[in-house]
Amino acid sequence: MSTRSYPDGRVELVDSESISQSPLYNEDLAPIPVAGRTWSTYHFAALWAGMACNIPTYMMASGLITNGMNWWQALLCIWLGNTIILVPIVLNSHAGTKYGIPFPVLARASYGVAGSNLPALMRAIIACGWFGINAWIGGQAMFTLLKVLIPHFDQSLGTTLYAGHSIAEWFSFGLFWCLNILVIYRGMEVVRKLESWAAPFIFSMTTLLVIWIVSQAKGFGNLLSEPGKYHTFASFLPVFVPSVTAMIGSWSTLSLNMPDFTRFSRGQKEQMIGQAVALPTSMTAFSAMGVIITSAGVILYPHMKHSELWDPVKLIGQFSEPWIVALAMFTVILATLSVNIAANVVSPANDFANAFPLWISFRRGALLTGIIALLMQPWQLMADPNAYIFTWLLGYAGGLGSIGGVLIIDYWVIRKKQLELADLYLKDGAYAYTNGWNLKALAATVTACFFAWIGAFVQSLHFLYDYSWFVGFGIASTMYYLLMKQKTANTHGNGTLQAGTN
Repeated sequence: MSTRSYPDGRVELVDSESISQSPLYNEDLAPIPVAGRTWSTYHFAALWAGMACNIPTYMMASGLITNGMNWWQALLCIWLGNTIILVPIVLNSHAGTKYGIPFPVLARASYGVAGSNLPALMRAIIACGWFGINAWIGGQAMFTLLKVLIPHFDQSLGTTLYAGHSIAEWFSFGLFWCLNILVIYRGMEVVRKLESWAAPFIFSMTTLLVIWIVSQAKGFGNLLSEPGKYHTFASFLPVFVPSVTAMIGSWSTLSLNMPDFTRFSRGQKEQMIGQAVALPTSMTAFSAMGVIITSAGVILYPHMKHSELWDPVKLIGQFSEPWIVALAMFTVILATLSVNIAANVVSPANDFANAFPLWISFRRGALLTGIIALLMQPWQLMADPNAYIFTWLLGYAGGLGSIGGVLIIDYWVIRKKQLELADLYLKDGAYAYTNGWNLKALAATVTACFFAWIGAFVQSLHFLYDYSWFVGFGIASTMYYLLMKQKTANTHGNGTLQAGTN
């Protein structure tokens, strides 16, 4: 087995024959050859713009404003949280670009070839929850679109309600769910094309919607002039910190699995610039559009409840012009499909394939993701925007921050960006550790998760939960470094640790 290094630092596996029979290998997890790494700066910028343009992002400011912030305080939290999370995203992206490997294979270096299933499956389960949330939102948009296109569609399948929703709503949800699976079954090249043209279309349509609704309302509305209830820094800080942490949590998932995408990058510059330019700006801009549209909607539709005004599907459903409703709903469907495929299907499909490489392919992993998402009942989670932000996002932020701390310290500090590529696919290679598990990575992760989550159960320690991502990341990275430092005497000249010394 040998590798080829290129002047720009990228590495590819020259001969994969000797590892192709390994139980840890399948075609979907194999390193991407340099010739197959075709994503440019635009593709990564479009990827993030497409993922940012979704209904949870649109509604993100609503939970913060409902909690007492004014509009600029809410947007500040969104911008700052996404700027902070950009750092670990770019750091973890490096290995994907250099070696052409996905996230679960990278995790084998730090957690072991078997232990990598811990972070991979943690990430996968969270993605399943997100898949369900976005599939439910997309289904609601599909329902509204079909009502415009098909007269009496909402009653065409009967009026019986199940869990508070009509059969037509459940049919629309199922239709959108199937659309997600169909796209991902076409492969990553289709995903790249979808993200490339979806992002500019969604931003353009949302901008036109802003212009239209502001003109109809003859102004921006009163929401932008409301002062909020936090007038001093001392009163603002207790809600500011958990809010920023929640914003970090929204993309802490991608901070782990961006190698799933950067493995296709032409080089480090392309992925770094594309991500840095698009992530914070797209998230903040799209959230701002949500604030403006909702503020103008208060004037146009005073009969609507506050929670309904923040839901663009319900708000757009109030429009009287059918063509505007149809175009807006198509945009919502495209936006939700774009983010769901990129953020919530690619990663768990790879993660499940990593856990069972002989039985689960990328496509089967995607189907399994969709099935688990149904079992998690996303319609319950989306019922309360406060629960969505301060329970769902804060809860998993601490766990994923703990994993991110281990990954970054291992790759950048312990191994100094040097990996034995072929050994990542061998049960008895350099990353075998103890029966495939790096117990020190496991100890660091479990300890960090304990302290990140304990505040949810012990009121006196709730401040730890408010900082859950920072607590998890800080404790895991520090503890892992101290534990692994004991191995430095056993390193090769290329920086790879000896197997079985854990």
